[in-house]
Amino acid sequence: MSQQGAPQPPKPQRVLACVLCQQRKVKCDRRFPCANCTRLKATCVPATVATRRRRRRFPEKDLLERLRRYEDLLRQNNVPIDPLPSGPYESETIINKDDKNSLENDLAAADGPSPASSATHQTVYEPKNVWHVINRGGRDMSNDSDSSDDDVWEVTVKHAWDQLFIHDESFLLGSRKCSVDLTTLHPEPVQIIRLWQIYLDRVNPLLKVTHTPGLQGRIIDAASNVAHIDATTEALMFSIYCISIQSLTTSDCQDIFSTPKEDLLRAYQFGCEQALLNSGVSRTTNRECLTALFLYLLSFGNSADPRSLSSMFGVAIRIAQRMGIDSETANAKCSILEAEMRRRLWWSLVLFDSRITELGGIKSSTLAPTWDCKLPLNANDSDLWAEMKRPPEIQSKVAECLFTVIRCELGEYVRHAGFYLDFTMPALKALAKECQHGMEGLDALERMLNERYLQFCDMGNPLHFMTFCVTRKTLARYRLMEHYSRRAQSSAEQTDAAADRALSYAICMLNADTDIMASPLTKGFLWFTRFYFPMLAYMHIMQDLKRRPVGEKAELAWDTMADSFDARFELLPSGNPLFDILVKVVTPAWEARQRACQETSQSLPIPRIVSRIQSEMALPNRFADEGAMSHTATSTAKNERTVSASMSTSSFPTGEINGTAATPGLSGSLDIPELPTLDFGGSEFNPTVMDIHWGNNYPW
Repeated sequence: MSQQGAPQPPKPQRVLACVLCQQRKVKCDRRFPCANCTRLKATCVPATVATRRRRRRFPEKDLLERLRRYEDLLRQNNVPIDPLPSGPYESETIINKDDKNSLENDLAAADGPSPASSATHQTVYEPKNVWHVINRGGRDMSNDSDSSDDDVWEVTVKHAWDQLFIHDESFLLGSRKCSVDLTTLHPEPVQIIRLWQIYLDRVNPLLKVTHTPGLQGRIIDAASNVAHIDATTEALMFSIYCISIQSLTTSDCQDIFSTPKEDLLRAYQFGCEQALLNSGVSRTTNRECLTALFLYLLSFGNSADPRSLSSMFGVAIRIAQRMGIDSETANAKCSILEAEMRRRLWWSLVLFDSRITELGGIKSSTLAPTWDCKLPLNANDSDLWAEMKRPPEIQSKVAECLFTVIRCELGEYVRHAGFYLDFTMPALKALAKECQHGMEGLDALERMLNERYLQFCDMGNPLHFMTFCVTRKTLARYRLMEHYSRRAQSSAEQTDAAADRALSYAICMLNADTDIMASPLTKGFLWFTRFYFPMLAYMHIMQDLKRRPVGEKAELAWDTMADSFDARFELLPSGNPLFDILVKVVTPAWEARQRACQETSQSLPIPRIVSRIQSEMALPNRFADEGAMSHTATSTAKNERTVSASMSTSSFPTGEINGTAATPGLSGSLDIPELPTLDFGGSEFNPTVMDIHWGNNYPW
């Protein structure tokens, strides 16, 4: 037998000095009995390796809980609180609950996973912690006995920044020349409760970023004593005022509050800005503070340039990433309720950020396969509470957060879909989970959504109806984008069958959008639809009608657009830039229809959308309001251009297309602002931004 195959002798164990030699601190020859013990005629006792005692961690959480109780008692008795830092763990002066919650959340995240982390067995990727590596540099890397001290050290250093940099929010929300008394900006208590109810009816069902059972009591208490509200709760309350007012129509706001919507919104947005400044939003680790920023940004609706709004959403996304709510590893270390609310907030942020960046003509970089935050649970708010130890039972059919859950399911699919990444971030296609629904793709996704959720919807329930229509509209948009992705990769001529399928997707988008806009069930949710005007469907249909101006599907397409136009522009304000865009969109398709009818001597009725545009163009001083909004008369004279009206008599005869005379008064040309050319042929076509970015105009 060779020496290579012989078993290796066991490694000799380390022999320690005997107990007596250790006590006397003399050298031991490590023989038993040793020479020193033999000479002293003492019993020689070998020493053993003692286990390393874990140092007791400073009980920060217990201390903070006691401080919270004491301060609550002091506040209830109107005793002013002004604690001073006096030690390493008291260095963060606890002025309001935001500071305490911030430290508490960090320490809770350092303690370890909550029961929610074992709810599923999905692989979670956790990045290395540089603090652990630094602190273990001088000790055994396999021994994590001091990991709790590492966590405390990390938290202590993070909160030291709060003491070094105070009141540095001015670069984000502006500086204050003087302090603002926010108590004067709050509405009356009865109005606070009314705004809260509007939020619950119109906003909360679609977002679910606040926990109603836990927040409602705080809102009621705060309404009765606005002078003693902590900074974070105050910011959240003002953000709720803002988004509630934004969700109302101008007439509804006037009827309910007897004040113009613009005035109320401006006042509450100013109050929210001041409250966010007070809460230190740009460096916060408090989820509710980030929620306040999110609702504040949403409250701008269509009144802000999407390019500016997308930048602010980028700030919110970065704050969320610093808090770790995009990481399932960090979320799993929180309580069940906190982890669930963090997931809901992250998904809402990402989905709206994706849309706002599209509106600004930017290729989204957030809705991507680069993070692992789980989908929110299909559970009611009443199924979640702060002290729960086990995850709630998942609803088998529908729950309060139905709309949110399905939106997240759709977002989860598309962020891994190759056809979406083709138009946003092709380099990330290697990371995408292409086989998440097998080879069937969108068909499997649609079937899953129907079997799991949609088949249980009650079409008489406003939220269920909204969910069903938005899902149908979104799936149709995904199918249309998938069609464009295939077309971009193929040089072959498009078949009529493929063109018919793509046209059916665009028509489905418009039908679903019309159902939402026209139904009385969704009146309270129309604020949401302003972010999702289906310009992609309009553009595709018009491009198709240019190529195929007559036929059965052409008539269906014209009728569908007319229904959508009537529903979307029933209350169209004079001078709306979107109307002008649609004028340019409709013109080429209408001219193609005219030529086709003249060549075949057909007589077809004028589509309703053409008649409606024709009537709008005939209104006197249609662009007077737009002219009044110009910068100055001088700048207008320099920059305004006049173009011949594309919708002149030759383009819009009033009778059938058989040579009848045009309506008097529509001959000649109309002065309208110059609009961007709407030719989407060729390689520059991009469906992710086609329905979105039109120069400096917000498309709704």
